[in-house]
Amino acid sequence: MAFVFFSYFAVVSIVAGILVVSLKHPVQCGLALLALLLHVSGLFIMLNAEFLWAVQVIVYAGAILVLYLFVLMLLNLKTDDRYFHAKTPYLLAPAALGLLYLLFSLAQSPFRGAKGDATPTAILQSGDAHAIGIKMFSEYLLQFEIIGVFLTGAIVGAIVLAKAPKSIETRRDA
Repeated sequence: MAFVFFSYFAVVSIVAGILVVSLKHPVQCGLALLALLLHVSGLFIMLNAEFLWAVQVIVYAGAILVLYLFVLMLLNLKTDDRYFHAKTPYLLAPAALGLLYLLFSLAQSPFRGAKGDATPTAILQSGDAHAIGIKMFSEYLLQFEIIGVFLTGAIVGAIVLAKAPKSIETRRDA
């Protein structure tokens, strides 16, 4: 029975991922992304990773996707279908080569089959959220802080770009 659920989540995730990058309308891409995120969270449930499931649903499918759709609807993007989708046949060969390179790189990875240093009994005793927190704030604290600085810079950049420019007359008056 687990194989049936895994197959369902995997196939729908792959199809939704393809739809995210191939649909023409941005809101439809956002809805396909929602389906992708929810089905990936189903895979987390099958792996007994309830904390990752909650983060996936609350943070990604809840907050970030809603923000993404809000910005898309606020901008009211008008796309020219001929410009974006006329080059699709020319992109298939590089995409196939990139996929083959990715598969080759994954097959040659030194981390293939590597397991973490936390034992399953220790994780079951203290909980997976505690184990993730200890790992993230001990070994990966620097990377965590760097990501925080990058996200702060992205927010400041978005605010600067979204700020409406003042007209010349209002600049002279000020």
